[in-house]
Amino acid sequence: MNKKHKLQAVLFDVDGTLADTEQDGHRLAFNAAFKQFNLDWNWDIELYGQLLAVTGGKERIRHYMEIYDPAALEKPDIADWIASLHKTKTKFFEDLMETGSIPLRPGVARLIHELRQKEVRLAIATTTTMDNVTALLKSTLGEESMDWFDVIGAGDIVPLKKPAPDIYHWVLNQLGLTPQQCIAIEDSENGLKAALSADLTTLITVSGYTQAQNFEGAVSVLSDLGEPSQPYIRLNGPALTQGWVDYHMLNTLMNH
Repeated sequence: MNKKHKLQAVLFDVDGTLADTEQDGHRLAFNAAFKQFNLDWNWDIELYGQLLAVTGGKERIRHYMEIYDPAALEKPDIADWIASLHKTKTKFFEDLMETGSIPLRPGVARLIHELRQKEVRLAIATTTTMDNVTALLKSTLGEESMDWFDVIGAGDIVPLKKPAPDIYHWVLNQLGLTPQQCIAIEDSENGLKAALSADLTTLITVSGYTQAQNFEGAVSVLSDLGEPSQPYIRLNGPALTQGWVDYHMLNTLMNH
């Protein structure tokens, strides 16, 4: 196999990809923050699914206000107020993480450990905050797990969030690798658009909120990363010989 097409790094999204954090994590944390700020807002499961079309928590709050509470946008220093509300939400999310109530999705821990053994570099490309990434990794993989990732691209480190490719360009630049040496793992249409715009081969593992989205262009669409004891369901893409994603399969998909 040509060296430039041998898998050098795997770039993971976080929310929905590493863990199904949206419905019973971020959504609950947003509602707790609204209550603390004495707001009568409530994001139920269906509404939150609609709001996920907007990436980034602060952006999602502003979008909600534009539709449901436009007068509130006239508060003085509205950007600072939204940032403060979002910071409070992040604290509630971290508290949820620390209770261990949100586990990693099937196959995630297994694949990360295998990639480390194979000396494949690990990176994260997400619109969520660094605090959220840290809380999730430490609560599921242990205190030392932050050091397993060569690059963590998170939050406002780039001006434009997914579906813009900026976060992937930034991570690739930090890694010093080309898109042809890497594969991205995402769960959403916005994430797929961002990765494809950065010329990355992209594997999709759908999450609860993203099952009905358009994943045209993904190299494969699976229910999850699978385990030997709990195989994934293949939703689209090439027929693969086993029911769990591993180093060998990622190499095969990258060169498909």
